Amino acid sequence: MASEKTTTLKEFKDNLLESYRKEFPNDEPTICAFAPGRVNLIGEHVDYNDGFVFPMAIPLGTMILGKALDNSTNNNKCYIQTLSNDVDEPKSIEVDLTKEISRFESPKWANYVVGVLALFLERTKPEKRQSFRIIIATSVPIGGGLSSSASVEVAMCTFLELLYQYSSMNFQPLSKVNKALLCCKAEQTYAQVPCGIMDQYTACIAEADHALLIDCRNNTSQSIPMKNKDVCVLVVNSNVKHELVAGTYAQRVQHCQEAANILGHKKLREVSSIEELEKARDKMSSVIYKRARHAITEIKRTEAGAKALINNDYNEFGRLMYDSHESLRDDFEVSCEELDQLVELARSVDGVYGSRMTGGGFGGCTVTLVKKSSVEKCIDTIKKGYKGTASFYEFEPSNGTCSVNLKKD
Repeated sequence: MASEKTTTLKEFKDNLLESYRKEFPNDEPTICAFAPGRVNLIGEHVDYNDGFVFPMAIPLGTMILGKALDNSTNNNKCYIQTLSNDVDEPKSIEVDLTKEISRFESPKWANYVVGVLALFLERTKPEKRQSFRIIIATSVPIGGGLSSSASVEVAMCTFLELLYQYSSMNFQPLSKVNKALLCCKAEQTYAQVPCGIMDQYTACIAEADHALLIDCRNNTSQSIPMKNKDVCVLVVNSNVKHELVAGTYAQRVQHCQEAANILGHKKLREVSSIEELEKARDKMSSVIYKRARHAITEIKRTEAGAKALINNDYNEFGRLMYDSHESLRDDFEVSCEELDQLVELARSVDGVYGSRMTGGGFGGCTVTLVKKSSVEKCIDTIKKGYKGTASFYEFEPSNGTCSVNLKKD
């Protein structure tokens, strides 16, 4: 029972080129940008609490293909089209660069793109605004908890950097951290999702064969090697969809901030110990207490998890993964029946170190650390026991965003 085939960067580029040429005959694109999705190994719902998170980039991602247009002949308009089947209509939009760039009420997908465009222009202040045409494709399952949105945002920002590098002698590209911050702000203000920095940061800064221990308080990171080819990161998509904008995510953010306020801190990262929380338990509702307990203990688990991987202690890392899932299920209440079932099925397989839900929750994916020799057995066990239809991905840690060479290989 095999996992899904992961499209290579070259295959992705060739397929997108074919789509572009069908859409725009007798026209050739000149710029191509890619940004990866990510899977968070441990450290869930703590980035907006200024905590530690421990993601890695994955080979799936978003690619944007396009070219600069002549401002004088197309009235300073940008043409943006998505090839995704999993987003709302219409699949193409226009943006007038002579006007203020506002968020779209519909289609919602557009805000992840135009938000980056608006903030990029505001931040870089180019001598003249350059119109363009792009098409966007993503291989990241939308709503799967693998950060399809951040991959779109970071790919868009990389495309714009390339566009303005070609069109302006004086353009200075953003630092990787500032690029991540800009994309995060775009999602918060245009898509109106109160996300933390983890997803965009990973898409900008990740390295192949490494996970990233990110300190979300000061936006610094440490690359932790993951080079043991006998160990596999297996991601299982429950194929249960969720939409973060629906309010559950924002509610959890609000709960955590309320707990921090009661404890007299700016963020829950500043809580020194679980004992500090216990002393204030009678000052908060049971729901707020549970949300805080998850965040405080998850931050500690993430630090411990990074140390375990540095020491190649996969058994300890796996134990922390199971603890993380139970906390997300019981204290943060963002799991669901399908995710719980996937974790328990993985736990039953010899050679599985640990498993947990990953991403925002209420569907999406689990991440499992498993011996390479046990992957097939794990997939087979889940396939037979899961009440839904799952998809399986074997991932190795991948690089962050990049430009893609359009010359023939």
